[in-house]
Amino acid sequence: MIHKLISRPAARLAGVCAAALLAIAGTTPAHAWEPSKPVEFVVPAGTGGGADQMARLIQGIIVKHKLMKESLVVVNKSGGAGAEGFLAVKDAKGDPHKIIITLSNLFTTPMATGVPFNWKDMTPVSMMALDQFVLWVNADAGYKTAADFIKAVKDAGPNKFKMGGTGSKQEDQILTVGLEKATGTKFIYVPFKGGGEVAVQLVGGHINATVNNPIEAVAQWRAGKLQALCVFDDTRMPYKDKVTDKQSWGDIPTCKEAGVPTDYVMLRGIFMAPGVSADQTAFYVELLKKVRETPDWKEYMEKGAFNNTAMTGPEYRKWLETAEATHKQLMTEAGFLAKP
Repeated sequence: MIHKLISRPAARLAGVCAAALLAIAGTTPAHAWEPSKPVEFVVPAGTGGGADQMARLIQGIIVKHKLMKESLVVVNKSGGAGAEGFLAVKDAKGDPHKIIITLSNLFTTPMATGVPFNWKDMTPVSMMALDQFVLWVNADAGYKTAADFIKAVKDAGPNKFKMGGTGSKQEDQILTVGLEKATGTKFIYVPFKGGGEVAVQLVGGHINATVNNPIEAVAQWRAGKLQALCVFDDTRMPYKDKVTDKQSWGDIPTCKEAGVPTDYVMLRGIFMAPGVSADQTAFYVELLKKVRETPDWKEYMEKGAFNNTAMTGPEYRKWLETAEATHKQLMTEAGFLAKP
């Protein structure tokens, strides 16, 4: 028999070598590629908004936990409702040192402007979360419920109340149009560059309401400057810890509960340039998985009341295809599609 031909010392040496090889294999990453220079992290939106905040959080987590050897540099490219950022990544074909965080303008910007871009022009990497939308008013306005606010808007007549939002013909305005159709109201929509500015304008009384994401208005809500009337989702947010003296995110009723049958959630996802390799994509998939596993990320998810859904691969691509079709329908109904 062959095994009888191996002496005991030789067998022992073979076992040691095998164990060593297994140990080496266990520490070798599944992908061979990693960045060789600083990575540009594009934000196709202004500073202070939800996408900008999440990008800078990811940057901070990577630095804190030493998840990447090279640095990650956040760059805001908000021109043309985010088209500047998307085209920069589209044009960086084969460059693995450029990634982008996306929101719903991934779909709405090309549909509204006709800019030559589609999400399929980039490489999907990972859905990090889904973001909620909340109907906010100034705390001093005196509205107790969403129904009270909608009644006031109706009683005032068309175009008397100002709804602030981020950009034109993007998610905030799409949701505003949906709200108008569901309630028979008509707002003056006032666009701003970022969600942070929108919240400041509402605190200052320059607009009457917003549909900001939770993370964009949580500081003003906690300070008692803003009031959350309802969340645009089918179910309440799951977070039970008090944010204000009286309310948790979970205490905010859904808009449907409040008699406003409108819902909308938004993507927070990461893409790469087109033409990158499977190894390069795998590096970022694994990197972002490590980011989501940190206590910092989990704390941020609760602080911002996110829907903590994550996807990669074919599942993520299928979600994107469905979301694109939904946005096309919403944009068509709102009359926001670019004319041929």
